[in-house]
Amino acid sequence: MRPLPLVSAAALLSSALLLTACTSGSSPFSTGDSPGGSPRGGQAGAKAAVLAPLPAAIPAALRPYYEQKAAWKTCPEAADFQCATLRVPLDYAKPGAGKDVKLAVSRIRATGKRQGSLLVNPGGPGASAVEYLQSWAGVGYPAEVRAAYDMAAVDPRGVGGSQPVKCLSDAEMEAHTQVDQTPDDTAEVRRLTTAFGKFAQGCRKHAGELLGHVSTTEAARDMDVFRAVLGDRKLTYVGASYGTMLGATYAGLFPSRTGRLVLDGAMDPSLDSLRLNLDQNAGFTVAFESFVKDCVRRADCPLGTGTGAEAAKRLRALLDSLDRKPLATDDEGRRLSEPLATMGVLQAMYAEDFWPTLRDALAQALREKNGTGLLDLSDQYYERNPDGSYGSMMSAFAAVNCLDQPAPFRVPGDVQKRVADFEKSSPVFGRDFAWAALNCGEWPVAATGTANRIEAKGAPPILVVGTTRDPATPYAWAQALAGQLSSGVLLTYEGDGHTAYVRGSACVDGAVDRYLLTGRPPENGTRCS
Repeated sequence: MRPLPLVSAAALLSSALLLTACTSGSSPFSTGDSPGGSPRGGQAGAKAAVLAPLPAAIPAALRPYYEQKAAWKTCPEAADFQCATLRVPLDYAKPGAGKDVKLAVSRIRATGKRQGSLLVNPGGPGASAVEYLQSWAGVGYPAEVRAAYDMAAVDPRGVGGSQPVKCLSDAEMEAHTQVDQTPDDTAEVRRLTTAFGKFAQGCRKHAGELLGHVSTTEAARDMDVFRAVLGDRKLTYVGASYGTMLGATYAGLFPSRTGRLVLDGAMDPSLDSLRLNLDQNAGFTVAFESFVKDCVRRADCPLGTGTGAEAAKRLRALLDSLDRKPLATDDEGRRLSEPLATMGVLQAMYAEDFWPTLRDALAQALREKNGTGLLDLSDQYYERNPDGSYGSMMSAFAAVNCLDQPAPFRVPGDVQKRVADFEKSSPVFGRDFAWAALNCGEWPVAATGTANRIEAKGAPPILVVGTTRDPATPYAWAQALAGQLSSGVLLTYEGDGHTAYVRGSACVDGAVDRYLLTGRPPENGTRCS
């Protein structure tokens, strides 16, 4: 499955003037909004076991963690924020065994009458929640919400400032991003599997024991410790993208300590890893079709002004030509290859704000034979900095996903049997998604989790937000999660892009804000456009 990065703060701000409207309905499901026209995700995962809650009483061995006092200090690079370190057990089955994990946490105090703390997580897995809080949520969330809550964040174990997993050196990561993920022959298949194997062994070497303890379940348990340290009786939380998996898992494990949860750009925890990859493959295709529909109406569209199918063929032809001969770029010594160009296009699917940039980048590649624009988009996706250094998100992404569920494919033969299924729903990206799903095939740590339905019986209303043409978390997933949760409420945004809250929809923002401030969710099935 592809990483689920949240769009940048700049993209969020630039979309803030969109006009929206709300409607409501009695059913959380509608036809025609998701690939296949129905909440297929929920049907596909209907047989998954239900995630069992943990005992409500805190075990004696865990009390020292729950009762610790945070030594809050002014953050070195964010003077308005406080930072601290949280201690949690490496293995919750063996607390107090002398092996703990240190987590980076941060907060900014409420500006008005305080209701409690509001934890935020932007997704990934692998995105830093602390960085997201300090660079965006702590200053960019609606003023009424920031007045009522101490905004807070914890970097999940293995992420950001919490003993981050980083599997490759910067030079090794540079080479890894250029490995062909649409192999045409046995030699290219061997190079791809070798690259995946090197990545996995790098994770084992650099992360050690931590590699076996970065699961979503453990991260959710860490959030409960943080909740207690903050002094809150119940968790109030906004999770975006993969952050919805964290939030839903928390609710499933701790329904009696669940407060107001907003799960925006929801994932479906009942789906196995193969189904998740297939659905996301289809989701990016829906987003690409929206981009093409907008592009071909413009006289200067680099993909032509014909049909969507013709535009898709032209993009596929460009990618195939880059497979044979990469393009030069303005970044000395770097060339635009097929895998980098593909990542550049996928990065632009996360928000409509990126569409003009993608049009310019495609025009530059097709007309000027220059790959700089697409390379820049790819660098954003991979967290590559101008100095050639890389962030740790891609490493943490693999570490968490490969631990949460068994690999969808073990060997190349498994992929080859299913490539046609991926290409059927995505002629442009299908082969790439299929082969990328092999990345956990040689993972050095056995998966500790599995797909689960999450019901969270006894929890108060949980607000699930879904965008109808979301590329990374297809709308069907939001429908499915809202249906699984015993108190799930579905809020739909009819539009493009990844996630919906604080991205310019007055309808969505108003509904979410009222829920956070009063506890009253919108009517189940409310739709914003």
